Amino acid sequence: MTEISLGLRNIAIVGPYASGKTTLLESLLYVTGAISRKGSVRERNTVGDSSAEARERQMSVEVSVASTEYNGTRFTFLDCPGSVEFAQETYNALIGVDAAVVVCEPDNTRILTLSPLFKFLDDWEIPHLVFINKMDRICSDETRCATTFVSVLEALKNVSSRPVVPHQYPIGHKEKLIGYIDLVSEQAYHYHPGAPAAPVPMPEALKEAEHAARMQMLEELANFDDHLLEELLEEIEPPQEEIIKDLKMELGADLIVPVFLGVAEQDFGVRPLLEALLREAPEPESTTSRRGIVLKADTPVAQVLKTYYTPQGGKLSLVRVWKGQITDGMSLNGVRIGGLYRLMGQQTQPIQVAEAGEIVALSRMEGIKTGDTLTSNGQMPSELPKAEQIAPVFALALAPEKRNDEVKISAAMAKLLEEDPSLAWEQHGDTHEIILWGQGEIHLKVALERLRRKYNLPMVTHLPRVPYKETIRKAAKDVHGRYKHQSGGHGQFGDVYLDIKPLPRGEGFSFSETIVGGVVPRQYIPGVESGVREYLACGPLGFPVVDVAVTLVNGSYHSVDSSEQAFKLAARIAMQEGMAKCEPVLLEPIAAVDICTPSEFTSKVLQLISGRRGQILGYEGMSDWKGWDKISAYLPQAEMQDLIVELRSLTLGVGYFNWKFAHLQEVPEPLAKRVLATTGANNNGSKN
Repeated sequence: MTEISLGLRNIAIVGPYASGKTTLLESLLYVTGAISRKGSVRERNTVGDSSAEARERQMSVEVSVASTEYNGTRFTFLDCPGSVEFAQETYNALIGVDAAVVVCEPDNTRILTLSPLFKFLDDWEIPHLVFINKMDRICSDETRCATTFVSVLEALKNVSSRPVVPHQYPIGHKEKLIGYIDLVSEQAYHYHPGAPAAPVPMPEALKEAEHAARMQMLEELANFDDHLLEELLEEIEPPQEEIIKDLKMELGADLIVPVFLGVAEQDFGVRPLLEALLREAPEPESTTSRRGIVLKADTPVAQVLKTYYTPQGGKLSLVRVWKGQITDGMSLNGVRIGGLYRLMGQQTQPIQVAEAGEIVALSRMEGIKTGDTLTSNGQMPSELPKAEQIAPVFALALAPEKRNDEVKISAAMAKLLEEDPSLAWEQHGDTHEIILWGQGEIHLKVALERLRRKYNLPMVTHLPRVPYKETIRKAAKDVHGRYKHQSGGHGQFGDVYLDIKPLPRGEGFSFSETIVGGVVPRQYIPGVESGVREYLACGPLGFPVVDVAVTLVNGSYHSVDSSEQAFKLAARIAMQEGMAKCEPVLLEPIAAVDICTPSEFTSKVLQLISGRRGQILGYEGMSDWKGWDKISAYLPQAEMQDLIVELRSLTLGVGYFNWKFAHLQEVPEPLAKRVLATTGANNNGSKN
């Protein structure tokens, strides 16, 4: 049985958009010697954000992977998107790492944006620490540098279900961040560009604040270590080795969240962060044990974290090896590996063997999807847990710019959805539009750009049409429809009388007949039903008709000229004549919506719902998420097309919702008139 290799760490870099994650990755690679020159997001030449879509927008749109070595340990970093629209990418990657570095800016008003990320990390018990980046921006004087740091710590405590523990304390001087104090060793350091920070004497002015911060750290650690608690009560100075041991144990168990600081763009604070990851982050075997993964089968086991389609190498599957070795050419789940690689952005390094605990890429794994569990014999008692699928909330209708490209859509969409499982597409049954679903406008624009660049499939788009329906308010009896046509030889003759009446909402359509005496022969009755159904596909207002009952009550036929087709046409004539008399009304789809928001924004969200013709059903605090509310409401689908945009605008980007179709409801008359005017429908059935 192969042991998990030592000297490995898989670290995700996560955090909000523009917090500096890709810049931190670049600095980590630079100070460890993996790259000789740092790129920048502005110059579009970083190892992360190497795709065309990311560089064009200067933002991460997919997971970027890079490996480096430091002090005998191979680090594999996964730079994850920060935009909420690409959260699925981040969540899929996080399930395969040993720890996460949460990057944020020193702005306590925006710390709330970390709340969903912290919840995911804690739900999955993924060890994580915080790196407060861009600390130089808040050091306008020595006092503000420290007070802002403390206020950010307090804000972090409000969004974390785990204790937030300072690991460092900032040193500011004359409007600059010049260094930090390590709270474990109580050693002060000054930063030096291009070099490690140098030890300096403890600043006298910071001794009291540093001591308070250190005691805060030790007291949180003592909550999980009785021996340390005894030492503190007896005022015994605990040895550094004991503090580091506690930090490692409690970080590895996701019991605490240590906080570091620095300026990634200048490499300030990056080396201490690396040292902490080396010293305190859990090893791969601890991750396997913590996740509760029981791997009894004596076979290699891996899990797919991300799928790429690259211009040069085709399909690449990024996998975490949980057990055993994977070798080039091996078959996993019945698919032969076409190549085995370590990644450095878009660059690939061929390798022959991947050990347990490594994150590597496999090529040409056709039929293998993100989240899949892979084994050498394909036999596992159950799939490894994978991140929950985020429901799509924003849609665009699309069509190829070139009509001849329609045949390429299905194949291209299949690959697009393999790369990004948070997308979905459908051919709508009522509107006949091709609809692409995603997490927001930028998300879909990136997807459309990939369709154009990778698959030469440019698209034109518009907002999807609302799938309105129509029904009737009153009944009509003995509606007559006759079709008679003579053009030499046999003619066509069909003659029917129909009763039309409304059904209760949600009943759909029913057809029946009360024919006696054979006035309409049995073989022609299916033609009558077919004609009725065809008409109801587009009623007098121009939309599919629902909740209607039609009964064939009488008719006549010709022994020679009658046919099923003639009765079908007669039924359509009767329906066109009768439906206009039944007071047709427009129906709109109503969705049942659950909106989740931080409690401080609940009142604004309630106003948002009311302003969109919504019916609020109630709201309550979320039992599994302190400080968050769930609001239940009915909302017209016509009002939901940009709901996510406004909801995120109101809630610092963190509000979200789930929805499903609930029922159909009459459209208010003034709005119905506007809808009919814009769709070109009329009350005379001319669309038929």
